[in-house]
Amino acid sequence: MNTLNELKCTFPARSENESFARTMVCAFAAQLDPTVEELADLRTAVSEAVTNCIVHAYRGLPAGMIAVTVRLLPEGVIYIRIADKGCGIADIGQAMTPLYSSAPAEERAGLGFTVMQNFTDQLNVTSRPGRGTTVTMRKKLGNGGE
Repeated sequence: MNTLNELKCTFPARSENESFARTMVCAFAAQLDPTVEELADLRTAVSEAVTNCIVHAYRGLPAGMIAVTVRLLPEGVIYIRIADKGCGIADIGQAMTPLYSSAPAEERAGLGFTVMQNFTDQLNVTSRPGRGTTVTMRKKLGNGGE
């Protein structure tokens, strides 16, 4: 992967840090001259990924950390990696099913992964129970470096 620029940040999995994460990613993405709509898409996708870490990853465990890596790639592509070392996901396919949630029904709609898929060009989720989950997203922004 030919990286033009990279930013890494680790922070506690606390709800007040979700807005920081999405703002950080969008500020870094500004180098690619994205449209307002593209920035809104990024904000939403990052918000969903970080919120999933906060709500699901450390449920019943001591609060942990979230690691965010953002890379600017050739042709105006942004790569975003959001990882935790929480409980992990036993069945990723089931977790990615619209309306499925491991949280009680009154808490969550179960649309996090669906939203991430709809607001990015590529979504990949890897997880190991007891070891954590990593979400990677890619999206082409701006004029694609033209």
